[in-house]
Amino acid sequence: MNVLLSTAFVLTWSSGFIGAKLGAGSASAVTVLMWRFLPLAVALGLVVLVFSRAPWRGLTARDVGRQAVVGALSQSGYLLTVYLAIQLGVSSGTTALIDGTQPLVAGALAGPLLGQYVSRTQWTGLGLGVTGVVIVTAADFSQGGATPDWAYLVPFLGMLSLVAATFLDRRAPRPVAPSVSMTVHCVTSAVVFTGLALAAGAATPPAEASFWAAIGWLVALSTFGGYGLYWLILRRSGVTQVNTLMFLMAPVTALWGALMFGEPFGPQTVLGLAVGLVAVVVVRRGAARRESGREAERPVATAPAARVSRESGRTAPGARTGR
Repeated sequence: MNVLLSTAFVLTWSSGFIGAKLGAGSASAVTVLMWRFLPLAVALGLVVLVFSRAPWRGLTARDVGRQAVVGALSQSGYLLTVYLAIQLGVSSGTTALIDGTQPLVAGALAGPLLGQYVSRTQWTGLGLGVTGVVIVTAADFSQGGATPDWAYLVPFLGMLSLVAATFLDRRAPRPVAPSVSMTVHCVTSAVVFTGLALAAGAATPPAEASFWAAIGWLVALSTFGGYGLYWLILRRSGVTQVNTLMFLMAPVTALWGALMFGEPFGPQTVLGLAVGLVAVVVVRRGAARRESGREAERPVATAPAARVSRESGRTAPGARTGR
């Protein structure tokens, strides 16, 4: 997996937790989410109508419907729980930490659902990653602040929603172009959040500049950056490797929160970040060993017929001479 691509993914995905907190200061969760996706859905829809219809050719209504469900789970369900947790008082770092348990769930399901079995080395890395999550969560939880206590369970629902979306997409009968999936996901989320905002009487956006700054932050960094890179890396590297990067979201988000909001960032968070980095390295090494093992197990291709040895000028053994 490309290191720069992975770094960009970690930074932009973690920016979403910060953007959620920026928006939470001026509007409700459904208001922020409605105005995050409504203009974006309109823009992407116009791009499809005017410029890029080709990726949609050959897709059936079932293909589009599957992507709509994936979008409802990975964007609507996931983001709504994240925003609600933060508005209930759970810190951005802790919300990211709870999401950090996702690789363990995904790793356990990747084998039976996708045939992508996790090696012992990778399980060791996943265990290290969870250890890092526990270290940082313990430090943040001791600070308190979330009301009520069950608010800490809300991000778990979002984590499970994203895991379900990941496996539903991976089990699709045919691949869908990223431009298509992004458009369908954003349109689905725009419909869901607009409906929720209208039902709650919270569709009118505030006139504060901070609100629109948060919207711009979320669209540019979180949606096109983090969300887009998630699906790109998933298709290039597989479920286990992309989800392992989630171990880094919590400490990186905690650092963002400390710099921007004065949230606690102590030695335990630093230790959790270090353990998370080690976990990513271990999982990647496990994947590399598995791939090298597969290469070694593959039979060596036989020489083409009538292949002549350059060194001896003789016909290779077993080859036909053209007679």
